Amino acid sequence: MAGFKTFLRAGHWPTLAASFLYFDFCFAVWVLNGAMGPFISETYGLDAAQKGFMVSVPILAGALMRFPLGVLSQYIGRKNAAMVEMALIILALGFGYYFVDSYDGVLAMGVLLGIAGASFGVALSLGSGWFPPQYKGLAMGIAGAGNSGTVLAVLFAPPLAMKFGWQAVYGLAALTMLLPLAVMWLAAKEPPDREHQTLREHTACLFEKDGWAFSLIYVVTFGGFIGLASFLPTYFHDQFGVTKVQAGQLTMLATLMGSGVRVIGGALSDRLGGITTLSGVLVLVAITLLACGFAGASLPVTTLLFMLCFAALGAGNGALFQLVPLRWPLTTAVAGSMIGEVGALGGGFLPNAMGLSKQYSGSYLWGFVAFTVLALGMLAMLRIVQIRWTRTWAERGGRARIVPTPATAGGRQAGTPAGRSKKAPA
Repeated sequence: MAGFKTFLRAGHWPTLAASFLYFDFCFAVWVLNGAMGPFISETYGLDAAQKGFMVSVPILAGALMRFPLGVLSQYIGRKNAAMVEMALIILALGFGYYFVDSYDGVLAMGVLLGIAGASFGVALSLGSGWFPPQYKGLAMGIAGAGNSGTVLAVLFAPPLAMKFGWQAVYGLAALTMLLPLAVMWLAAKEPPDREHQTLREHTACLFEKDGWAFSLIYVVTFGGFIGLASFLPTYFHDQFGVTKVQAGQLTMLATLMGSGVRVIGGALSDRLGGITTLSGVLVLVAITLLACGFAGASLPVTTLLFMLCFAALGAGNGALFQLVPLRWPLTTAVAGSMIGEVGALGGGFLPNAMGLSKQYSGSYLWGFVAFTVLALGMLAMLRIVQIRWTRTWAERGGRARIVPTPATAGGRQAGTPAGRSKKAPA
C-alpha cells in the first residue's frame, strides 16, 4: 500500500483516473456491435462470414483512426483531443439510434463506432504522461485497464437489447458518454511530456524497424484481445446454443480477466522487464488458443481456457506498453497510436478468420490454428530483436534504464545498477 501511495504521489492521479474512465467508456462503445452480434445476426439472418465481417468493421475502422488522433493530440493536447473525440462519439451513437435499420446501416455504424476505438494511444499517453519512467508501466497498465469497457458492453448491452431493442442501446450509450466527458473536462491536466516537433519528427517511428516490431507483436496481444472479445458472444451463442444474454455473461468472464491482468502485466514488466513478460505471454496465448480450438465440445473447459488466454493477452498489452515510452519518450502518444493502429488491424483478422473457418469447414478450429501460428511467429521475432533492444535503449529483459545522476558512489555513477556498465543511449 505504501508503494502504491508513492506511485500516486509521483504523478497526477486525477488525470490518470480521467484517462481510465475515458478509455473504459470508449472501449465499451467500440465493441457494441460485437456485444449485440447475436441480436443483429438474428434480425438480418446473417451467415457465418457476414457475422465475422460485421464484428470486424468497428475494429478496422478504429485502427485506421488511431494514428490521426494521436497526431492531432500532439498539436491541440491530449486532453482536448480526448474531449473532441468523445463529442464525436455521442453524435455517432445518435446516428445509430435514429437511422440504422439495415445490414448496410450496421456496417456504416461499425465505421462510426471506430471513432471510439481511436482513443487508445491518447488515453495511455495522457494517463502516464505525469509519471517518471520507473512508474510508466504501472500507469499505462491502469489507464489501459480501460479495456474493461468490454465487460460493460457484454454485460449490459444484451439485456438492454432484449428489453428495449438493440437500436435503442446506441441511444443509451450516447447518454453514458457524458460522464467521462465531464470528468475529463474537470479533473484532467495536460502532462508536461510534450515537445513541439515537425510532422516528420512526429511520424519518425513509422520509418523505424522497432515501430513495426512492436506493431506486429501487438497484433497478437491487443488484436487477439479485441478480436476475441468482439466475436465471443457470437461464438458462444452459435457453438454451444446458449442464450444471447448468457453468451454476453460468458464473454464477460473472459474479458474481465484480460482487463484486470493488464495492470499486473504493466507492474510486472516494471520489475522483470517487458521483453521477459511478453515472451511468457506469447507462449501461453499459443497454447490456450490451440486448446480452445480442440475443446469446442465442452462449455466449461472452453470458458476456462478463454479466461486464461485473456489473462495472458491482457498482461501482454501491459508489457508492450511498458516498453513504448522507453523507446519513444517524447512521442509516446504518436508511437502508441501507430502501434495500436496496426495492432487493432490484427483484431479484424481474427473474427474474419473464425467466420470463414466456420463457413467453409464447418468448424472454428482453423481460425484458432491461424492465430496460434501467428503468436508463435511473433515470439520468434521477439527473441531476435530483443538482442538489439537490450544493447541500445533497455536493460536486460526490457526494464527501464536508471537515469544517471552527478553523484557517485563507490566509483560508479549513482543510479547505474551495480555490476553493470552504463550503456550509451540509442
